[in-house]
Formats: sequence, C-alpha cells, structure tokens
Amino acid sequence: MRTTRRVAAALLVVAMVGLVLAASSSAAQERPRRREAACRTSVRGSHATADCFNPNPRTDRVQLHVECAHWWDPDMDTHPVEVGPAQYVQLAERCWKEIRKAWVSHR
Repeated sequence: MRTTRRVAAALLVVAMVGLVLAASSSAAQERPRRREAACRTSVRGSHATADCFNPNPRTDRVQLHVECAHWWDPDMDTHPVEVGPAQYVQLAERCWKEIRKAWVSHR
C-alpha cells in the first residue's frame, strides 16, 4: 500500500510539472507583438540611411541618430518622423568624416 501511495504522489508531481510547463509555453505565445516599424540602417562612409516600414495598424515615430567618430564632429539626429500603417520612410544624416554608430529610436 505504501508503494501505491508513492507511485500516486510521483504521478501527481509529474502531472503538476507538465501543467506548469504547458501554461508557461502558452503564456509565451500570447505575448503582445512589438508595435514598432521595422527599420534597416546602413552606413556608407560619412552617410547613414535608415529605411523604415510600418506593418502595424498604429502610427510609429522614428528618428535616426548618428554618432560621429571624431570628437570635433558633432553627433547628428534627424527630426522624428511619423510612419503610418503600411507606410515607408527613409531617413538620412551624415558626419563630416567617419561614422562610429547609427541607430533608430521609436516613440
């Protein structure tokens, strides 16, 4: 009779672990998607370009930021631009010399 209780307890633990794992995987699938435009940034010499497309039903505001490589070259930012649903925008900015880093922020 003791072994029956031990087997039942072990089966109960295994079933509970299975339920917890199933609940966590379904919760991971139900996470909301990010509502940002998809942007691709490219750098060629002293010019940076960002191509953004918004596949979402809500408007996104994008802004290109450029960090210049030299201390005397000022970092540059474009004005924020609204990208409506199913719209495409291209943002461009430049440094006098080389670019260290370029990225897009979303609001």
